[in-house]
Amino acid sequence: MSRIGNKTITVPAGVEVSIASGNEVTVKGPKGTLTRQFSNLMEIKQEENEIKVIRPNDEKHTKQLHGTTRALLHNMVEGVSSGFTKSLELVGIGFRSAVSGNKLTLNIGYSHPVEFIIPEGLKAECKSATEIEISGIDKQLVGEFAANVRASRKPEPYKGKGVRYKNEYVRRKEGKTAGKK
Repeated sequence: MSRIGNKTITVPAGVEVSIASGNEVTVKGPKGTLTRQFSNLMEIKQEENEIKVIRPNDEKHTKQLHGTTRALLHNMVEGVSSGFTKSLELVGIGFRSAVSGNKLTLNIGYSHPVEFIIPEGLKAECKSATEIEISGIDKQLVGEFAANVRASRKPEPYKGKGVRYKNEYVRRKEGKTAGKK
């Protein structure tokens, strides 16, 4: 039994959900509009300000789709109403970031600056030289872009230098001890 798939999605005020034929769902809200095509195996019903996802049988594949479909729908509703943000921080001497136009430029210890083109629908801003905040209405796009920025220089375990999520715990190692006999 899918516990997540059985939960109903409450649509907040100011958000409009329309379900077209073929399970194409469009969600409009104060922050923007998202459209997504869902599997025809799931039945998506809307009653007043609640959405429910119903699966036709208990096969393994439909059980998997049930929870996934409900979670994706919930993220669409939450995204257009309040949005999603990911915060990153740069740790290291001389590490800094800057946003100009639709480019995010990182100086993170390489011989060259690392540049990322900010995807359409996302907003990146540098609160300070070492703090980056990525925000948007699509949870997958926000998370994927933040993960790509972090992957440019992952935090290393000896000094902790690199790009990390805000409040991310980096497990530290002791390193070499010289001259012990």
